[in-house]
Amino acid sequence: MKKITISLLLILTLSVGVVFAKNNVTPNCIYKGVPLYGKVRIVKNFGDFKVQYVESFPDIKVQYVTHFPSQCGEWQIVDNFADFTIEIVDRFADIQVKKVNNFPGLQ
Repeated sequence: MKKITISLLLILTLSVGVVFAKNNVTPNCIYKGVPLYGKVRIVKNFGDFKVQYVESFPDIKVQYVTHFPSQCGEWQIVDNFADFTIEIVDRFADIQVKKVNNFPGLQ
């Protein structure tokens, strides 16, 4: 009985840690020292971080703009002189993103 209780506590502790460690985006819209707004270049490999598009429970809502991406969640796709690069993935993303037309930013 004691072994079962210890095992359950260990599993619960690990699962809670995974849930809370998921979102590393700071309240001021920064991830790994990079502000999550500005000019973005999409690359196939070795981006600054990996992004997965989702419909529910995103880390950040992103609006693609053509000029002046100056607020949290506003991204302008460019080929040169990017502020940061992203790699689009289906699994194991650093950040989960939802594309929106209005009201970008954190939840």
